Amino acid sequence: MKNCFLLFFGLLVFYSCFDNNQEAPNYRFEYLPIDSVITPESFTFGQTDTITMAYSLPNGCYSFNQIYYEVKDTTRIVAVTAIVELDMFCTEAIIQEETKFIVKASQQEDYVFQFFKGIDSIGTALYEEVIVPVN
Repeated sequence: MKNCFLLFFGLLVFYSCFDNNQEAPNYRFEYLPIDSVITPESFTFGQTDTITMAYSLPNGCYSFNQIYYEVKDTTRIVAVTAIVELDMFCTEAIIQEETKFIVKASQQEDYVFQFFKGIDSIGTALYEEVIVPVN
C-alpha cells in the first residue's frame, strides 16, 4: 500500500510538471530606428539633463518596450527596443511616438552619443553620432 501511494504521488508530481497548454512565445524584440533626437547643447558636470527621441512604430503589432543604453568609455549607444506581436491582425498605420531619458553628467569628458538609425543593405548597423560637451 505504501509503495502504491508513493508511485501514485510520484506520477502526480511528474504529471504536474507538464504544461500541455503552453505555446511558444508569439512575440519578438526588435530595435527601431530613431527618427530624430533633441539633445542639450552641453551638459553641466554633476547635473542631469533630458534627451528626447522620436521614433516610428511600423504598424499596430509594435509597441514600445524600453530604451537600450550601452556605455563604452565616453560613448553611449542608444536605441529604442520594441515588442512585436506575431500571428496577430495588425493595423497598418505608422505610429509616431516620442520618449525621453535622463542623463546625469558623471564624466568631465564630452559625451559621444550614437543613436541607432537602422541597418543598411549588407546588415551593418547605422548610427547618428552626436557629441555633447561637458562644462
